[in-house]
Amino acid sequence: MSSVTENNSRIIDGIAFFLSLHMIIAGVAGAVYTNSLPYLIPDWIRIMTTPCPLVTDYFEIGSLGAGFLNAGACGMAMFFFMHFFKGPSHANSFAGYFLVVAHAFYGLNFLNMWPCFLAPLLYLKLHKLNFNNNVHVCMFCTCFSPFVSELLFRYTLGSTYEIDHIRITVPAVLLTILFTFLVAYVAPAILPGARAWHKGYNLYNGGLAFGLFGFLLYTLLYRSFGAEVPTVLHFNNPVYESFGRNYIVFVNIFYILIFAVCLAAGWYLNDNSFKGLRLLITDTGYQSNFAERYGMPLCLINMGIYGSMMLLYMDLTTLFTDGAGFTGPTTGIILASLTFAAMGQHFANTWPILAGYELLYLAARICNTASIFHPTWTVSTQGYLNAAAFATGLCPIVGRYGRRAGVLAGLISAAICTSTSAIHGGLMLYNGGFTAGITAMILLPILEHFIPVPRQSMNGEYIDPKDQITVIENSQ
Repeated sequence: MSSVTENNSRIIDGIAFFLSLHMIIAGVAGAVYTNSLPYLIPDWIRIMTTPCPLVTDYFEIGSLGAGFLNAGACGMAMFFFMHFFKGPSHANSFAGYFLVVAHAFYGLNFLNMWPCFLAPLLYLKLHKLNFNNNVHVCMFCTCFSPFVSELLFRYTLGSTYEIDHIRITVPAVLLTILFTFLVAYVAPAILPGARAWHKGYNLYNGGLAFGLFGFLLYTLLYRSFGAEVPTVLHFNNPVYESFGRNYIVFVNIFYILIFAVCLAAGWYLNDNSFKGLRLLITDTGYQSNFAERYGMPLCLINMGIYGSMMLLYMDLTTLFTDGAGFTGPTTGIILASLTFAAMGQHFANTWPILAGYELLYLAARICNTASIFHPTWTVSTQGYLNAAAFATGLCPIVGRYGRRAGVLAGLISAAICTSTSAIHGGLMLYNGGFTAGITAMILLPILEHFIPVPRQSMNGEYIDPKDQITVIENSQ
């Protein structure tokens, strides 16, 4: 193992441990902040024993403290596997970790993740694949965790066992085991093929692959057999309501501390400098591994800058438009937006996509003012906040086809984002990545027709596609 690989692995493991510990501490601090410390564990248990299709807000179902505690516990478990499986952690491990902790605020919890996480280990064992090299596949498969909660806790038929107020049935357990084996042998197999559909222009590759698989599972289990369609449960949470369902101050402090540490640690590990950052932020992000190409110290700096931009976007959006505030899902999607900060995402190739969301919203407001149409959404509606964070996975389109193409990608993603969850019933957590994948499939044929040779990034410098076409024509 090279020294660079070893150093990257050490930093990735360090990020996972630090962030997980920070969330656990934030869980206790959040319970104190909301004066609900005695209820921290009961609230966490309620989170783990409640059906949780998209978008289930764990700050409502449990509490602020319980939501952070759940994310920290899930993250620490992922750190354990990353660190103790033989071999180095890598950029894919980094991505898988962030997807787990992000969704641990809305839909994934310390109970329902285990069948989906452990199941692919059977596949890896059968095919004699290295566990550490493929642990991210196990992490990605946790996107099906809501299916587990539905099978265990919503559909309780036959002879039951009582565990306090929890009612679990034998058929529910058997169905969960059957579902686990299905995920084990199908999900890892379909993951690589999805890249051919979007040609690498959607970094959230699992979103497209698992979205279609989730569609199959949903139609099979719920449409074909007539099971009750899953719905999001709501709890009367007076503490949450007293804060206006918006923990903006607490969450901002949480993230500002994280991003400040990322910047400081990256600067220190990068020989007390930002040297090389310009090369990273001018990279197209297309099939690019930042960790291998530039090193994890620069990726840490990228996390600090890019993460701060996403936090600012969420702050401004929630403050100046009517919609959701800093709920559990809003808190989680800031982490989700960092998923590929070591594999393609940076602030320069993601802001045009966010601008596309704003452009569609502006057009909708103009139509509303002119009494042409009457849209009921804003960019801070929860579904649009979630989708915008995942739409940043379309950043290779910006890198290779330009900012205008990125704005168009954001606009298309915004147009379809609230319709895609119905396809899988909200039981596949990567709906934003699924939306991004569909957007890429719609937009790419158009871009390839009008811009046949996308730009490349060479030594941090862009080559204009028109210049490339001229060179090709002159060489024929």
